[in-house]
Amino acid sequence: MEEKINNYILMEIRAGAGGEEAALFVSDLFRMYQKYSQKNNWQLKVIDEKRTDLGGLREVVFEIEGQDAYKKLKCESGVHRVQRIPKTEKSGRLHTSTATVATLPLFQEKPKQINPNELKIEFFRSSGPGGQNVNKVETAVRIIHLPSQIVVTCQSERSQQKNREKALKILSAKLAEREREEFEAKVSQTRKEQIKRAMRAEKIRTYNFPQNRVTDHRYHKSWYNLEDVLEGDLERITKLCS
Repeated sequence: MEEKINNYILMEIRAGAGGEEAALFVSDLFRMYQKYSQKNNWQLKVIDEKRTDLGGLREVVFEIEGQDAYKKLKCESGVHRVQRIPKTEKSGRLHTSTATVATLPLFQEKPKQINPNELKIEFFRSSGPGGQNVNKVETAVRIIHLPSQIVVTCQSERSQQKNREKALKILSAKLAEREREEFEAKVSQTRKEQIKRAMRAEKIRTYNFPQNRVTDHRYHKSWYNLEDVLEGDLERITKLCS
């Protein structure tokens, strides 16, 4: 089971502060993980995405399957910050924007049991870039877990049943992750001296374009090859965690 946990994960990237520039940054991060997946011979499949008119992504949810995928990407969870002059900035002013990344294992030894009575399930047509419907049949699935208000959408499969099964699997992983975070938050309150864990609300990395620098704030290390990193050269960074 440990091997399955390491080899099959869900990743989510969402735009934070910064408006359209944050959405463009999400696109950059998604492309970075695509390139890194290719370098590792991993399979990447988009589950859901919300694009903007300028080519950015408000959010993107995707799964990765491959050897040691979770081991290498588990520490990518957190707030990623970018500092650069946006293409839309006429005055040449430096902007700071953020995006959040979450990494979840999709296979667990004890999957979270879900009460069907606590679910609201909706079906709709799959959509492509720009939001246009690409299916005449309502195969896409949206599941709302009423107690937690966690929403999961899946439109990657061609059948309604397969999208529903995948969405439930993702929801199970999210609920388990939330329980783990709540437990660790309680532990950290009573153990002030323990080693600090990088929670999602904390800034973990900065991508500074003027200085061609990537800085990981957890390890206090910087690399001056920003373009290479965005092209998927992440090994030197991910090995610090794995």
